[in-house]
Amino acid sequence: MAERLVEVRNLKKYYSNPGGTVYAVDDVSFTIDKGETLGIVGESGCGKTTTGKAIIRLIEPTAGEVLFEGRDIYRMNRRELNKVRKDMQIIFQDPFSSLNPRRTVFETIAEPLKHHKIIPGATKLDIERRVLELMETVGLARRLINTYPHELDGGRRQRIGIARALAVEPKFIVCDEPVSALDVSIQAQILNLLKELQQDRNLTFIFVTHNLAVVNYFSDNIVVMYLGKVVEKAPTEELFEHPEHPYTKALLSAILIPEAGANQERIQLRGELSSPIDPEDECRFAKRCNYYCKDCEKGAPPLVEISPGHFVACHRIGPGRNTLKLTAENVIESRQ
Repeated sequence: MAERLVEVRNLKKYYSNPGGTVYAVDDVSFTIDKGETLGIVGESGCGKTTTGKAIIRLIEPTAGEVLFEGRDIYRMNRRELNKVRKDMQIIFQDPFSSLNPRRTVFETIAEPLKHHKIIPGATKLDIERRVLELMETVGLARRLINTYPHELDGGRRQRIGIARALAVEPKFIVCDEPVSALDVSIQAQILNLLKELQQDRNLTFIFVTHNLAVVNYFSDNIVVMYLGKVVEKAPTEELFEHPEHPYTKALLSAILIPEAGANQERIQLRGELSSPIDPEDECRFAKRCNYYCKDCEKGAPPLVEISPGHFVACHRIGPGRNTLKLTAENVIESRQ
């Protein structure tokens, strides 16, 4: 039996502004077992990064629970949270702005070692040896130990971020689009490195990205988000072979097929993008959906399990309803 490491229950994060309330994350729930990778995908503004940051309490949630090894981190005081911090780390999206420009590679990686006292009674030499070990682990040359972030390229800077996260020997890491700012060849190197580290250290990941090709390679399970809501979640292979939600189908149709002459059918989304500010009580994808029906206006659809581990939030899918099939009637209905 898999051991559950993280459980997210009804997580919400709202922001107030003069125009109303922004529903950045709205009633999100999922679980992650130890050693697994959960991919969170969706277009910009869907709430995936906010979800990742709220899970490790970099930002405070509006409501909900996050259980880490059975303990709710939102009920922890500062002292308790500081102890669990070393088990929950993050690799940020931008490998330049997430590093202090006034600190060398050594100082950046050594800081969490000193703060959490990972090596009790460590001397400066002990810290230096550990930093060099971490640099070797992530593929950074020893000669770079006294360099500054501006002297390095994006791939090396991201490796510093990975080494910093690994320094405290965590169990769980949120990877917030860690390869989106890198060249394709460097992306492959970083992804392979993370895979190797996961196998060697039994790490558990949340992998936040908008690139479905990347998440297909890296993740065991996938959560698809749209305007703060989870619209579909399933094991990776199941999601790619049997996508059910209209938004998921559109995302998958945008993946490039690297074959000459491949006949690739794209699903184009039309209509108006709903506002995340005080959204109406309806399916948030309704205005762009090719399968629109009158039921879409009757509140947000619940997540329904249509097969083991495969959940979909769509009014056309559920008990007594068929899998979506796009017909002329659907198209006409969606335009009315």
